[in-house]
Amino acid sequence: MDSIEKSGKTVEEAIEEALQILKCKREHVEIKVLDEGSKGFLGIGTRLAKILVSKKASPEARARGFLKELTVAMGISVDVDIVNNDDKHMLVNLTGRNLGVLIGKRGQTLDSIQYLLNLVVNRGDMPYVSITVDTEGYREKRKEALENLARNLAKKAKAQRRSVILEPMNPYERRIIHATLQNDRQISTYSQGDEPFRNVVIAPKYDRG
Repeated sequence: MDSIEKSGKTVEEAIEEALQILKCKREHVEIKVLDEGSKGFLGIGTRLAKILVSKKASPEARARGFLKELTVAMGISVDVDIVNNDDKHMLVNLTGRNLGVLIGKRGQTLDSIQYLLNLVVNRGDMPYVSITVDTEGYREKRKEALENLARNLAKKAKAQRRSVILEPMNPYERRIIHATLQNDRQISTYSQGDEPFRNVVIAPKYDRG
C-alpha cells in the first residue's frame, strides 16, 4: 500500500492513524488535507477531517528514474546499478557501451550528473543521502592518477625548492591531493583561489618560511 485516505476527529489524529497503517515515519510521506473537518455548533454539523497520505518515492527510485530519463535524452542506453546504499550514502554505477560521453573532460560531465542527481534525490524534507556516480571504474582510476600526480609534483617541489601550482580542481579532487601528501613532513599543501578556479599549491615547508 503506497497511499491511504483517512478520517479523524482532527487532521493530526487522521495523520497518526495513516502513518501506523502505512508503517512509515512522517518525513517519509506526503500529506494532503482533503477536508479540515468541523466541530459544528452544539454538536450539529460535525464533520470529520479527511487526509490523503502517500509514501514518498525512495531515494533509489528517484535516482533510477532521473538517470534513465537523463540518459535517454542524451541518446545513451545504460543500466543503473546501485551497488552500495545505506541511510546516508549511495553509490550508483552506470554500465553500458560507449559511456565516455558521460565522463567528459577530466570527469566534468560525470561530476555534473552527480551534482544534479544529489539535488533530485534530496529535494523535499527526506533525510539527506550523499550520492556518488561512477562509470567504467572512472572514479578509482582518477583517484590513482591524482595520487601519482601529487607524489610526483611533491618530488619536483622539493628538488626545485619552489612551490608547484596545480590546475583548478573540484573539492573532491583537491581533497585527494591533500590526503596523499598529508604525511610528507617536507611538504605542505593548501588551496587558493575561488570556485570553480580554486587549485592546490604544493609547497616545500622551508619555501613558505
